[in-house]
Amino acid sequence: MTQEDRTVSPPEWLRAVRAAHDAGFTHFDWLSAVDESDREDAPGLDIVCHLIDPVPTPERDQRTLLMRTRVPLGESLHSVTGVFAGAAWHERETHEMFGQDFTGFVDGTGLGLRPLLLPDGFEGTPLRKSFVLAARATRPWPGGKEPGEGHSTKSPSRRRVAAPGVPGPEWGPREP
Repeated sequence: MTQEDRTVSPPEWLRAVRAAHDAGFTHFDWLSAVDESDREDAPGLDIVCHLIDPVPTPERDQRTLLMRTRVPLGESLHSVTGVFAGAAWHERETHEMFGQDFTGFVDGTGLGLRPLLLPDGFEGTPLRKSFVLAARATRPWPGGKEPGEGHSTKSPSRRRVAAPGVPGPEWGPREP
């Protein structure tokens, strides 16, 4: 299996996905986002789409394509639902979890981008770096410290537990 990586600008996004489809990448695998809002050079959301050419030939193995674009915060990206109808669920999830808008979104219902996973009335974008987890707001986080809070040089130790049926260290041959 060979994998290609392609980065395009947001205005080229739809045309590049359509061109990939026409070049044989006819299987839509997934679409999501990566929050790069803390980048100094070009903050935004990386929208990532994985496509597969499902037909290997005698000359080559199956091909995959990882296509990405960086969308500046607050800007919209053109939907790829006109090329891959299966992208609708993924675009709805990316909209709900990251706050990314998709222009031209069509899923056949006429309802547009709408909540998919979160309960009614939920506010916020839980997969963005800026989102504060409720558990951290109400009680101290039990794991490592937050970035910038300092670091302990020693982590707490835990008793090692062996899998059932594994004898303890006292079992076995002994030195004379």
